[in-house]
Amino acid sequence: MTVQDHLDADLWYRCENELGEGPVAHRGRGSLIWFDVLNRRVFERSFSGGETREHVLDVMASAAALVDDRHALIATEVDLRLLDLDAGTTKPVVPFLEKEFDLRSNDGAVHPSGAFWISSMGKNAEPEAGGIWWFLDGELRLLFDRITIPNTISFTPGGDAAYFSDSAKRTIWRVPTDPETGLPRGEPVMFRQLHDEGAPDGAVVDADGRLWIACWGGSAVYAWNPDGTVFDICRLPVSQPSCPAFFGADLDEIAVTTAREHMSADQIAAEQLAGSVFKLRRKVRGVAEPFVRIG
Repeated sequence: MTVQDHLDADLWYRCENELGEGPVAHRGRGSLIWFDVLNRRVFERSFSGGETREHVLDVMASAAALVDDRHALIATEVDLRLLDLDAGTTKPVVPFLEKEFDLRSNDGAVHPSGAFWISSMGKNAEPEAGGIWWFLDGELRLLFDRITIPNTISFTPGGDAAYFSDSAKRTIWRVPTDPETGLPRGEPVMFRQLHDEGAPDGAVVDADGRLWIACWGGSAVYAWNPDGTVFDICRLPVSQPSCPAFFGADLDEIAVTTAREHMSADQIAAEQLAGSVFKLRRKVRGVAEPFVRIG
């Protein structure tokens, strides 16, 4: 029996993303879209494999919201912009962090209402420099501030609650949200404090309300039940999983982006697949990504 036999994930696409992030499944295109944030790249690959499309951006981008069968709204270090997934061209929609040269976008997800939650953080993870923002129908609003590394943005299927975290504090919060607007309807309450699991990074919530989180530094994706108890632990062959996403024709599989950021040459030699995209050996009832309301 090999080491790989003890793991819970298989290689789906081998690449060397410095900071693979923001995977999102586009059912209309039958593809998975994701970013290499630090190298200013966006990738797209069919669920069934084959050729991988790569677009080079002129800014760092980290999160995508689906618009239609050809376009996605992406969060960058200077704006929210429309990306043509076929041509690779972009068009600014609304400024975002354009005068904050020491900040960049980080995590993001679309609420069932069509609101896009996006996070910002210091480019060197400066303490409490980040925040979480809300965008809907052309309006951009700051929701939460004084967060060092805002992550884990995800929503319950009915849109009545959101999750988010500060990776630096290894803390996950849950906050009630308005199903019609995606705005908070109360104060955040701590959901989990992580320890040996690693730091909470990107996350998704399945149709059964379970929260699946990539645990940076923990070599695993953890799944928690709505009551905070552990449902599953999926081990990966790399130490820095960054974000899971439902994908496949039936959205019943989970892809996970990973990173090799801050790793030494010796560490990369020991984790040669770091920065690749993996597929968990699990079946799940996934939820389709909502389309964003640009206005």
